[in-house]
Amino acid sequence: MNLTPHQQPRSGIALIIVMLVIVVLAVLAGGFAYSVKVETTLARNASHDYDYEWLGRSGVELARYVVAQQMQIPNEPYDALNQKWAGGPMGTNEALAAVSLTDVRLGPGTFNVKLVDCERKVNINAASPPILAQALKLVGVDVTEASQVSDSILDWIDPDDRPRPNGAENDYYLSLSPPYQAKNGPLDDLTELMLIRGVTPDMFNGTDMSLIDVPRSVTGRALAVNKYNGPIYTNALKDIFTTTSARFVNLNTASALVLQTVLGVDGPTAQAIINRRAGLDGQDGTEDDVPFRSVGELAGVPGINPAAIGALGQSQVLNVRSAVFEVAVDVDIGGQKRTMVALIYRLNARDVRTLYTHWK
Repeated sequence: MNLTPHQQPRSGIALIIVMLVIVVLAVLAGGFAYSVKVETTLARNASHDYDYEWLGRSGVELARYVVAQQMQIPNEPYDALNQKWAGGPMGTNEALAAVSLTDVRLGPGTFNVKLVDCERKVNINAASPPILAQALKLVGVDVTEASQVSDSILDWIDPDDRPRPNGAENDYYLSLSPPYQAKNGPLDDLTELMLIRGVTPDMFNGTDMSLIDVPRSVTGRALAVNKYNGPIYTNALKDIFTTTSARFVNLNTASALVLQTVLGVDGPTAQAIINRRAGLDGQDGTEDDVPFRSVGELAGVPGINPAAIGALGQSQVLNVRSAVFEVAVDVDIGGQKRTMVALIYRLNARDVRTLYTHWK
């Protein structure tokens, strides 16, 4: 039977409607399937909350055990980057020989533990004016601005409301928009520095050198301007300071930049200290490392004034031990990963305390 001219368009329209309905149903089915997948994943993650918590805490306990055992190793009166706590091959006794900090399987998942000592940096809350001045110089802060920044940092930390000659207290901060008060107490988090008069994000983080067309300064001074017409900061305050360390810096874990800050030496002398402890291969954290056993051993490094070494040790500016460690525990359960971060404080081999934990 032949279709009439009136029937042919109707058949075409019906076919288009059917195809549209099929497409809509396919989209709805796909959306429903995706929603079910998301809900299933969320439900699975929720069911593993306790597992994540206890795996994370187990990693923190393992870290506490390792740093406690480290103090009991004979003939190693120091903490260094070649030891087990730092991921190195050395520094083990019978108790640590069988311990692994990576791919630890427990219950339904695995975890990896990474420890970083906080004594590799200077505690900003205990920094003296000379150390602040040296740090600002190394960052690249102009000498005309450095005194303002240094005094303002000290004013922020001290408990009174009397500004130093170039500093700032509540009168200044309350005049800002929005206004806020000076801390008048120790910094809890290093990012608080950016609330302090004179401290800029570039000063805190270091200038993004990809924006600069000139070579990096070797003296720590600003040599040019970036595309925003601002000063160049060749180093960063965050790479020098911390808020969580004890009052001394570990000679065996500090960077050359931190050593320059604390000792007031030039770059080559700081690098000579690194080379001395790194051994023949020049790499920290390997078997041939020669960690400093005492601050007094600095006297054998070229460029170091032996007369100043005793004062450094006695004032606890420098040490060869670490007390505070940041622990990162990466937990993996069925391919789903979370990271617990903890801060632990080692008073002695029998007393290692967990100060706080949180999920990253």
